Amino acid sequence: MSPDQSADIRIFSKPLTGTDVSVLLGFPGSGLVGSIALQYMVDQLQFEQIGSITSKYFPPLAMMTKGIVNIPVRIYQKEHIAAVVGDIPIHPMICYEVASGIMDWLSPFMVKEVVALAGIVTNEPEKRLFGVATSEQGLERLKDIALVLPVGSISGIASSILTECKIRNITAFGLLGETVNAPDPRAAAVTLDAINKLYPINLDSQPLLEQAEEIEAAMHRISEEVQSTETVPRKENLPMYG
Repeated sequence: MSPDQSADIRIFSKPLTGTDVSVLLGFPGSGLVGSIALQYMVDQLQFEQIGSITSKYFPPLAMMTKGIVNIPVRIYQKEHIAAVVGDIPIHPMICYEVASGIMDWLSPFMVKEVVALAGIVTNEPEKRLFGVATSEQGLERLKDIALVLPVGSISGIASSILTECKIRNITAFGLLGETVNAPDPRAAAVTLDAINKLYPINLDSQPLLEQAEEIEAAMHRISEEVQSTETVPRKENLPMYG
């Protein structure tokens, strides 16, 4: 397993196997939607880890699970689905390099399509799923599983991946789970439900919903503790506005 070398990105991986492989990508962002969803998927369905990605631009972090060092960005595959899962956020200044490096590596394998999973912060309490595509034909596949974003912009690594796919004429989708700025397994579960409809993986997202309840309960306790320990300023010390 030799590395695919570039000045910015180094990919150590076995080649993707088979034809018509769909590649799903998830990195930490709003609600950690993409990384939570895909890590859950590869764990539950026992994907094989076939490679990893490193870069001189990545922060100097080593992730650990039960004392074992884990590469922050990993590549998995099972049958006709591959997944790139990141544990570290990609800084806006290097999104182009990372997206371009990943797509350069994927180019020889003639992948069927690319799906970028991410979160989108709104002021609504629902957990809706929004979808975008790089072509009108691709958008047709999403109309029954996601709300089409009529206008707007996407930021972060997901936007760079979708842009690279558009430039290279590769079919690509963006699945954006409605979320908040906190780890959100509930939004990740909604996103996985859409993946279940796109591909016959038969993945049960119920455990993620149970995890969501645990996280929400923990956040509620923390909020109550913070409020109870806050010192309320006296009225005469409050600033005046207007």
